[in-house]
Amino acid sequence: MSILSNRINNLAESATIKMAKLGRELAAKGVDVISLSLGETDFFTPDFVKDAAEKAINENYSYYTPVAGYPDLRKAIAAKLKRENKVDFGFDQIVVSTGAKQSLANAILCLINPGEEVVIPTPYWVSYSELVKLAEGESVFINATIESDFKITPEQLEAAITPKTKLFMFSSPNNPTGTVYTREELAALVAVFEKHPNIYIISDEIYEHINFIGEHVSIAEFESIKDRVIIINGLSKAYAMTGWRLGWSASNKEIAVAIEKLQSQVTSGTSSITQMAGIAAYNGSLDSVKEMQKVFLRRRDLVYGLLKEIPGMKVNLPAGAFYFFPEISSFFGKSFEGEVIKNAEDLSLYLLNVGHVATVSGDSFGDPNSIRLSYAAADDKLIEACKRIKSALEQLKDEKTVPAV
Repeated sequence: MSILSNRINNLAESATIKMAKLGRELAAKGVDVISLSLGETDFFTPDFVKDAAEKAINENYSYYTPVAGYPDLRKAIAAKLKRENKVDFGFDQIVVSTGAKQSLANAILCLINPGEEVVIPTPYWVSYSELVKLAEGESVFINATIESDFKITPEQLEAAITPKTKLFMFSSPNNPTGTVYTREELAALVAVFEKHPNIYIISDEIYEHINFIGEHVSIAEFESIKDRVIIINGLSKAYAMTGWRLGWSASNKEIAVAIEKLQSQVTSGTSSITQMAGIAAYNGSLDSVKEMQKVFLRRRDLVYGLLKEIPGMKVNLPAGAFYFFPEISSFFGKSFEGEVIKNAEDLSLYLLNVGHVATVSGDSFGDPNSIRLSYAAADDKLIEACKRIKSALEQLKDEKTVPAV
């Protein structure tokens, strides 16, 4: 019998972290691996943000912070929400956490009772369903496909709702697909939520600034449901601050108080130095963010052209984030040196071991027919990675049926 709890034994390891780990292990053996597995930009934190952190160190910001975060940071986030997203939240409705992943976990654990249902469109970020599992809730998936640009319809949403439904959770721009919902598409989903006043909505907006359609629309902008929306965001993507670990949630006051209560027993406040850097980020210029967005747009177009040249790979054009999520089921059943590719995980491992490119299987994102590739890498790396992927896939052979004797 295991000494560990059922809770941890039932929890899956993060697939993105797992593939990055396998890639590092192969690289440690001297293999030239190109990693397209982690959702991490290759940019550096803006200098004015680093300067603010250095200043905070020198001014001895080294003591515990309020659990919910420094008031000045929460006020800066509230101002950002009003300025950039056209939504009003008081600073006391914002809780700062150690990364957006903790903010998600906080919200789910505060809302979900055992057996309650959380509706999640697929593909979804790998941690969504695992966090629901941790809260002893039940995930209900709505399958979206590449043919619909990985978007769900109001009809699909309505069909997924039951008397047990407590929460709907999604991201736009989406990880892993790069899908971005337009204002009109969100309005159609909001019309469904208006008929179900007991359902809350977690809107993961961590990729809001890596958006190629001209505007980011938060579902919290729709006043009829705003009080039921929990926005999740943070510094990691827009400000290239993945290692700094600062995320936050914005919600109604009752939920915010509950989140602060939970966090007080888990981590307390996040790093004082990171929070001071965050104040500078949210009060500062978006120039570096806009420059990064331009680079990602160019890389997206570059990789889109290269992936479209690979026979058997079905690709759509992402409208945001920095991922492609190609459909690769045409390669299932093919083999290399006697090893048959049975599923997306097999293909992802094949691309790592033969093509020396680290990707992530779509299974853990809720789509077993796809893989995720990040294009948060230099142009030359992306070109070489696509070349390796194409070459590796071309080496796969159709399985021949051996006649019985």
